[in-house]
Amino acid sequence: MLSLIRLFQMQGYQVVFASAAEKSPHRFDLPSIGVAEQSIVLNCDSFQPWLQALSPYAVLFDRFMLEEQFGWRVAEACPAALRILDMEDMHALRHARHETVKADNTCVANVVAVERLNNDLAFREVASIYRCDLTLVISSYEMQLLQQHYQIPETLLCYCPFWQSGPYAQVPDFTARAHFMSIGNFRHAPNWQAVLWLKQQIWPLIRQQLPKAELHIYGAYPPPKATALNNAREGFLVKGWAPDAVAVMQQARVCLAPLQFGAGLKGKLLEAMQCGTPSMTTSVGAEGMASDTLQGGWSGGIADSAERFATAACALYQDEEAWLSAQQRGYHILTERFSEQQAQRVWQQLQRLLDESPAERNIRRHSNFTGQMLQSHAYRSTRYMGQWIAAKNRNNHD
Repeated sequence: MLSLIRLFQMQGYQVVFASAAEKSPHRFDLPSIGVAEQSIVLNCDSFQPWLQALSPYAVLFDRFMLEEQFGWRVAEACPAALRILDMEDMHALRHARHETVKADNTCVANVVAVERLNNDLAFREVASIYRCDLTLVISSYEMQLLQQHYQIPETLLCYCPFWQSGPYAQVPDFTARAHFMSIGNFRHAPNWQAVLWLKQQIWPLIRQQLPKAELHIYGAYPPPKATALNNAREGFLVKGWAPDAVAVMQQARVCLAPLQFGAGLKGKLLEAMQCGTPSMTTSVGAEGMASDTLQGGWSGGIADSAERFATAACALYQDEEAWLSAQQRGYHILTERFSEQQAQRVWQQLQRLLDESPAERNIRRHSNFTGQMLQSHAYRSTRYMGQWIAAKNRNNHD
């Protein structure tokens, strides 16, 4: 989101960040970069007059749930504004993989049955894509899935991965680092499942080979069930929120991310590459990120069973030559797939839509029959529910 905000700012646009969420103490200081903050309320008619007065050129929705809530209000208040959906990771895919892990006792859900992909979240997510002018898709794998499985026209999609500034100038070397680390918000189901897999299966196998090694686990919002897993005798240390994620990443020799399910791109693994920290992950964790032009293709190792994961992690931890090679592969991946040049390609696609005339935009939207249908029929259930709640709230205040 910060990358997208800065992208618009670099092109001379004024950005207003509107949110219905409570302000977190750990949030980024948006006013410090010239972004105005606006609190908005769900299911409240005050949104349309505010947006109409603002009269934006474009409105960007942070995930499909926000488009469901506010999309019809945006279309009503400023119909000419370009409507952009920032998909982040594909919720329907993550849900399907989670169901696969639970139902089939699968270690890593890299193969999902078709019927699981066609879930309720997919119906909602794909509908949002059709209602918007353009959807930003973070993963190359999900770009392919949306076009081939869900049959979404390529013209409605834009491949928009993270773009990074490259490796940090100075990072500690192999001998200056110690121990393993893992990081991720504990409220995110894939991260919590990864912690459990580490605790129950993977870490005991690593400690058998490296009895003095420690695993430091970081992440915001650790619940009591997570802190209860802390065990100094086992070297399994639940640290909680890290004030400086880069600092703890650079202190570690290897980052562990045994993700059994999930979607999108894993920011922590890209940050590990920037920090020069090789990582062990799964095929789901590396999805859409591994290099196609390097032997091995990953900044570390990829394994989908606890035994192979632990064995490869120990080998990476102890072999300085293999560790340095993995570090260089990470730097190559950053340059090849996630350089800031990606932002130029994304902006070119956005600019074409921003520059079109009202008549051109009207013709393009009417050629999207499915999107028009969803705007006029099924989508209205969300609108009427929102209007009903707004009316109910007004009566309660009266």
